Amino acid sequence: MSSEYDRVRAMVWHEQALELLDQRLLPGTLRYQRFSTAAEVAQAIREMVVRGAPAIGIAAAYGVVLAARDRHAHDPKHWVTLVAEDLALLAAARPTAVNLFWALRRMGRVMEEQPADPVERLLAEARAIHREDIAANRRMGRLGAALLGERGAVLTHCNAGALATGGYGTALGVIREGYAAGLIERVYADETRPWLQGARLTAWELLQDGIPVTLLADAAAGALMRQGRVRWVIVGADRIAANGDVANKIGTYYLAVAARHHGVRFMVVAPASTVDLSVGDGSAIPIEQRAAEELLALGGQPVAAAGAEVWNPSFDVTPAALVDALVTERGVVLAPDAEKMARLMESEDSR
Repeated sequence: MSSEYDRVRAMVWHEQALELLDQRLLPGTLRYQRFSTAAEVAQAIREMVVRGAPAIGIAAAYGVVLAARDRHAHDPKHWVTLVAEDLALLAAARPTAVNLFWALRRMGRVMEEQPADPVERLLAEARAIHREDIAANRRMGRLGAALLGERGAVLTHCNAGALATGGYGTALGVIREGYAAGLIERVYADETRPWLQGARLTAWELLQDGIPVTLLADAAAGALMRQGRVRWVIVGADRIAANGDVANKIGTYYLAVAARHHGVRFMVVAPASTVDLSVGDGSAIPIEQRAAEELLALGGQPVAAAGAEVWNPSFDVTPAALVDALVTERGVVLAPDAEKMARLMESEDSR
């Protein structure tokens, strides 16, 4: 059963605080840090203690609980107005991950109800978001695995696993399900510069579950495909535009181009909350620019010539035309376009 390959959790609510597995320290150190204020949670998101769009949204939801607890204790009459400052702080932490804003809007609707016990009501909502994400990941795992066909190897980029979600994972959820069903024999993981999420996180996560993983430099993926050693590329997403364009970790676009050239199929796996119908296409998705030091140094040691300038986008956009399958908990969209995406998003809203 796929449940055998599900041993990793990135976050837990424990004793009135949010505990996050510090992903900056993996794979060498397994350490959970406690966060008891919304400002601390926002900083943890910004500094990538927690990362991955679904996980960021869940962490932000718990951050709202912490904000409400502090604000309500100090000013029971005006706590909703005061929490607005905390919502803005959380929203600014990672601008590309649309799940962050989705979770904050959902928590905001609960606040508008003016519940008698706001902390308990908001905590119940945050826990619901967390549970629903895990359930959605399991459904996506089943739907994506059903597309795999004959047994073979797959390639993934960055980390779209339990570490990037509430649990089980999006892309790695499909991989877990496919491996359990005997459809995946090996996973190739790009190292994913400059944060090395593939090397530090995906390889570690798969090894925890006993799934065979081979690490490769990002630039080696094309050669691997040319040798016919990969049948699918399976990745997650941080935001999906209304026409099916996908923003994901930098390097994803290159993989999609290489996959199309070599006849390798390309699958994006992400919850429906990642779809942003307010954005017509990928050109309107905000792309986070990160610090130059991420490229100029590694582990605190300089690796580049002094004085070199840096272009360091955290994400790129893969056009929908390069996506063979988009998998959400609402269903599968093959060769996504604006019309298919609209139908997908209406499918559950109209019930």
